Amino acid sequence: MTNTIKREQGPGLFETLLDVSILRTAKKWLYIAMLLPALLISCDDDENIVPEPEEEGIDWNEAANLSSMSLASSFWNSEGKWFFYDNNGKADWNYWPQAHALDVLTDAWLRTNDARYSAYFDNWYAGVKARNGNTFENDFYDDMEWIALATLRVWQDTNDPKFKEATLQLWEYIKTGWNDNAGGGITWKKGMEWSKNACSNGPACILAARLYQEFGDESDKEWALKIYNWEKATLVNMNNGMVYDNINSETGEINTNWVFTYNQGTFIGSAVELYKIFNEKAYLNDAVLVADYTTSSLTNNSVLKSEGTGDGGLFKGIFIRYFTDLILQDRLDASAKKRYIQFIRYNAEVLWTQGTAKPAILFGPDWSVKPGSITGLPEQLSGCMLIEAAALLQNEGLINP
Repeated sequence: MTNTIKREQGPGLFETLLDVSILRTAKKWLYIAMLLPALLISCDDDENIVPEPEEEGIDWNEAANLSSMSLASSFWNSEGKWFFYDNNGKADWNYWPQAHALDVLTDAWLRTNDARYSAYFDNWYAGVKARNGNTFENDFYDDMEWIALATLRVWQDTNDPKFKEATLQLWEYIKTGWNDNAGGGITWKKGMEWSKNACSNGPACILAARLYQEFGDESDKEWALKIYNWEKATLVNMNNGMVYDNINSETGEINTNWVFTYNQGTFIGSAVELYKIFNEKAYLNDAVLVADYTTSSLTNNSVLKSEGTGDGGLFKGIFIRYFTDLILQDRLDASAKKRYIQFIRYNAEVLWTQGTAKPAILFGPDWSVKPGSITGLPEQLSGCMLIEAAALLQNEGLINP
């Protein structure tokens, strides 16, 4: 398929928003070049926070409308009813980004109540399921977890029973991935029961905790605790906040060289969800430890580093989603909240002013560098997640436009 394929979009909305954005924001961004390039992260020192902008800032709702509508208009396969792998109609099938595309549409719909976003939900359900062999089951447990997290959100916000049914069916599949190799944990892939990965346990913990909060099944709470305690004991360095990628139960070797924003984010999300259930500050403390490591060590000039294209293109957006949820917790220490808000704002400003190809509104793997005319779905999704996060914080009164 080529880029001549007709794609669904809200008539005129993207173009109208873009015209308004250009007129209102063209002269606002010069101050960004004057910002200090380094954001030194310290638990006790607020003096090293990136300075406030000297001029009127960015309207993040406007930016989020542009970015999320670009996702919908430029990547959607209106024939297959799933998202292309790039904005040029590349039809390579990759299951797990479909979940995050649904999440971004849900973010935009909840923020705007614009039915142009929710109109994709039913089509996404039919198209993704059909393209995956008329099932949501998959050999990769992390992929199923992401689909389940996305469908659970749609169920919660629409009460459409098919999304609830899909979530619960996936959860039954996911639980079969637990075994006693390496002392527990959910395996990464069917047939590789010896590989226990952060990517298949962090999202599973988040899912179990949210299912408990939604439906009240005590067994789901126990699953969340069991998964969290295993991952914390096995794959998290509680001295510095590094989340290791995996353990090979056949050799006992823990891969300490792969430390990704993705895994940092899902552990933060797990800790926050358990905090919501138990109201124990210790879970927030775990999340802060991991967040502080990420924002100080997995960055380049205070911006989350590029982790490449393909799957790696999605990693930063996943971190941002759960990092933002941490920011919104009432009992988060004020100094940490302030630093984290500044970090989100600075990353979003750099992306929007330096790393966004306009007028198409395309994002690449490096948030400080504009992509070319073609970019991948994973990279676009991460950028959308960051801009939607900035809009959410603006609407919560935590970032000023």
